[in-house]
Amino acid sequence: MNIGDRVIELRKAKNWSQTDLANKIEVSRVIIGRYERNEAAPSIEVAKKIADAFDVSLDYLVGEGQNATFDKQTLRLIQDIESLEPSIKERLLYLANAIIRDAKTQQAYS
Repeated sequence: MNIGDRVIELRKAKNWSQTDLANKIEVSRVIIGRYERNEAAPSIEVAKKIADAFDVSLDYLVGEGQNATFDKQTLRLIQDIESLEPSIKERLLYLANAIIRDAKTQQAYS
């Protein structure tokens, strides 16, 4: 997925118009359209503003890198888990694995 497609996807998920996004990152609506059609690529500064507006990482926005599939909330959660005491982290991961296992089982029988 290219950056234009990702911007469209994120914008529609927030139910924002091109004008809404343009106002949030202080660019013109026309340039948002050009980004979405891949006629222009945002500068790093503008890409950062777009990522911040959608609360995603730059990796996620451009679809590259180790964390490209994670939004900022997920990344913060992973970082928080990594900083926990080992015993607490182990209990949390046990609980998360149980919930994930149950959800997958439920999906399999749906």
